[in-house]
Amino acid sequence: MSPLKIKKGSNKHSAYNLRPNFSDQQETHTLAVVVDNEAGVLARVIGLFAGRGYNIDSLTVAEIDHEGRRSRITIVTTGTPQVIEQIKAQLGRIVPVHQVHDLTVEGPAVERELSLFKVEGTGDKRVEAMRLADIFRANVVDSTLESFVFEITGTPEKIDAFADLMRPLGLSEVARTGVAALSRGVA
Repeated sequence: MSPLKIKKGSNKHSAYNLRPNFSDQQETHTLAVVVDNEAGVLARVIGLFAGRGYNIDSLTVAEIDHEGRRSRITIVTTGTPQVIEQIKAQLGRIVPVHQVHDLTVEGPAVERELSLFKVEGTGDKRVEAMRLADIFRANVVDSTLESFVFEITGTPEKIDAFADLMRPLGLSEVARTGVAALSRGVA
């Protein structure tokens, strides 16, 4: 008698597995990490992500307390809920880390990004670029006869939408700061 072979993963339609598997859904989270402002801390945080194959979509770092020598690292990352929880737990175990906040789950947050766009063009494309920049409240910070450099601040979605509209008009370069975020209301 030959043994019954069951293919791996063949029980997906089993009556015992009726609930959908939400663990495979990717989520984007914004993490705020308060750390000591000292050499090597950022490398350790980034090393945690790199060593485990986690992706960083956006990263910003700045000193927030000069006297206390503290900096804030804002990280936007994507992963399953289990991966996000693992990232937060592992960040919390790094010695110079004082706080880890998941702004995505802690309540409403304000997220902004600063971007510079160089748009090259003449004639109607130049006029259209200026019209769209006005709609998006982008400022012209440099202008030549062949190009503009626009400065725009807003949510990452607003920045992406502006880039999509500028591409056919001659978008040649983009510089983005990454997301800066704070929770809304009283801390």
